[in-house]
Amino acid sequence: MFKDFSVGQLLREGQNVVKVNLLSPVVYASERSRAHSSYRVPPDCPPPVQKGECHVNFIRKAQSSFSWDWGPSFPTTGLWKGVHLEAFDVLRLIHLSTVPVYNSSLSQWVVKVEVLVDAVEETKVEFNLSLMEMSTEQSFTVLFPSGQSKNTLSLHVSTSNPVKLWWPSGHGEQHSYHLSVRGTMLEGAAILRTDTQVYFRTVELVQEPIAGSPGLSFYFRVNKKPIFLKGSNWIPAHALQDLVSPADVRNLLQSSVDANMNALRVWGGGVYEQDLFYSLCDEMGIMIWQDFMFACAMYPTDPDFIETVREEVGQQVRRLKSHPSVIVWSGNNENEAALATDWFGIPVAQQPRYHRDYVTLYVDNIRAVVQKEDGSRPFLVSSPTNGAESQQEGWVAHDPYDAHYGDTHYYSYSHDCWDWTALPRTRFASEYGFQSWPSFSTLQKVSVSEDWSYGSNFSSHRQHHQTGNQQILQQAGLHYQLPDSADPLKRYKDTLYITQVMQAQCVKVQTEFYRRSQSEVIEGKGHTMGALYWQLNDIWQGPSWSSIEFGGKWKMLHYFAKDFFSPVLPVGFEDQGNLVVYAVSDLSHDLHLRTVVSVYEWSSLDPVCTVASGLVLVEGGSAEVIHKQPITALLAGCGGGSCTRLTCLLTFHLEDVNSQQGPINHLFLSSPKNAQGMLRPNISAEVQQDETGRYTVALKSSAVAAFVWLDVGDVPGRFSTNGFLMTTRNRTVTFNPWGPTSSQQLTRALTVTSLRDVY
Repeated sequence: MFKDFSVGQLLREGQNVVKVNLLSPVVYASERSRAHSSYRVPPDCPPPVQKGECHVNFIRKAQSSFSWDWGPSFPTTGLWKGVHLEAFDVLRLIHLSTVPVYNSSLSQWVVKVEVLVDAVEETKVEFNLSLMEMSTEQSFTVLFPSGQSKNTLSLHVSTSNPVKLWWPSGHGEQHSYHLSVRGTMLEGAAILRTDTQVYFRTVELVQEPIAGSPGLSFYFRVNKKPIFLKGSNWIPAHALQDLVSPADVRNLLQSSVDANMNALRVWGGGVYEQDLFYSLCDEMGIMIWQDFMFACAMYPTDPDFIETVREEVGQQVRRLKSHPSVIVWSGNNENEAALATDWFGIPVAQQPRYHRDYVTLYVDNIRAVVQKEDGSRPFLVSSPTNGAESQQEGWVAHDPYDAHYGDTHYYSYSHDCWDWTALPRTRFASEYGFQSWPSFSTLQKVSVSEDWSYGSNFSSHRQHHQTGNQQILQQAGLHYQLPDSADPLKRYKDTLYITQVMQAQCVKVQTEFYRRSQSEVIEGKGHTMGALYWQLNDIWQGPSWSSIEFGGKWKMLHYFAKDFFSPVLPVGFEDQGNLVVYAVSDLSHDLHLRTVVSVYEWSSLDPVCTVASGLVLVEGGSAEVIHKQPITALLAGCGGGSCTRLTCLLTFHLEDVNSQQGPINHLFLSSPKNAQGMLRPNISAEVQQDETGRYTVALKSSAVAAFVWLDVGDVPGRFSTNGFLMTTRNRTVTFNPWGPTSSQQLTRALTVTSLRDVY
């Protein structure tokens, strides 16, 4: 939040000094909590495992800065954005925003141009607004009173040329138009001149009855087209925000698009991101679910706190509403759920007070400010929420996790993550995930040799999720042999690897379940239209749910996301003994696809057999079953019936009449730890640079290899694919460096690990 002060009467000729007195945020939060003596506003402190500070809900700072279950407690103090002096004789432009609105009755776009100015005295200004590419120009005369005031000008776009729309990534281009704004005094003196980009798009949150299902739908329609949101959740990229560089922001967002994502949720316990973040999302077609910064807590509703919140929300909405990437506002993270399911042990007799405070803050104030400032996009009070149903129940639903409504957050660390039958067939999955550890090269920067074991004090200190390290290995141990090398350092590195294998496969299973559930309703549930896993990025070097490590290195999960978010995807799973394969398509046009299934023995690189289904119509924006077959029949009819669940595995892909569509997928018929015939693949690798300057890694394997992982340590960049199942003797992978390197450096740094290499 920015503040401005009139200092004209305070300035003196010569040097002037601005003195800012800063109070410890920890002390301030504690004092505000003590002053609120009439009743408790929970939680007082974070869980001990987070090693954090108390009463963060009493201060308007990043809530995660006092600690979270994926990051440190670094409560910052100081001015981390610009301080400057502005001088003006007539008026100054404080803010300009543009919001295109489509008038369906007139079949015409109107650009709402809002100007917020500060005038020395009452001033009449002649405005000229011009969209030259659209042959549109209008003039307006505005009388501004003395002081700060706001005025909205409606620019009616000419209908002589069709408007090119802004589309989410994967659905079209991100077209923009140049808007020129000129302001002159009546005598002709120019006093205001600025230019900005205008993007045309509509967005609706559709909550309506679904045939064959109780409850309501929950999906976003952009430019009248239903869009399945694919992506993740964004947390602050650094605990010290002034250290986040433009290159850091661009790299993380480009990594999102490169993994076929079209959406990110800016989580409500962090910060409202910098302008560059939203501008890049506009350019890249990344839709933003924008939380307001309230998370996992109750909050005070004192008049001064509410006044601060109203100013905060107003400033942020004015700043961000011009961005087409922002498609929805959300009041908070998990506070409806916290209240409804009594996270904080509030006595029943006192609960109505907290319910009133909740409505006061998020409905009477935050929602009211948003609706006043911006009517062009939907507003949700919380996430997760039952949406319209929560509103009907007085804004706090009896069960905010009801899969028949709204969005859902779902975590289960002890249940077998491969068991898709336990997953909620929700309308929209806005949080889900599993922890893993980052790579050794990332951890090495903040550790010493005595830290390099899974049971070290370092490993315990960096883990801020209760029993998190144990949960990771318990989940991994369900399906994989845990590393057992006699060399402590190798065992540590192998353990880091196996945590990433577990995470990637777990999130893959869950995301594929959500993607295949978009077109069907089963037992009243389904029509899933969003999958945003938790979380995209890291705030420091430690265990977390992220798919990108601190510093930008892709975990195995992010490479998997590139496949499981592919525009066309085969999803295969076992259902009551049957192999079922869905074809999922985000495309706007229909496809005719077949499934090609190959059966491999773990002990051989030659397929035992390959079977193909007939062509099936797959409509654009749908998920369709295109293959179903009993697994016992598939194995019995393959290669003389030599295959069993323990000795064989499946790969499958989609084809049209011409070529393969989408990635190759796989299905393990047993846990890899029980597989029979799995051999050490003895993978060799040769790094070369071709005539175009591209680096390639030529791999040779002697056996089927699962979760083949290429790592070049500290060399920044990423591979074209990684963590893959290798069922061929030869495979070439490219490496895209983010800075200068050489074949020699890559050869020295490269390690190749597969599942069979860690035990």
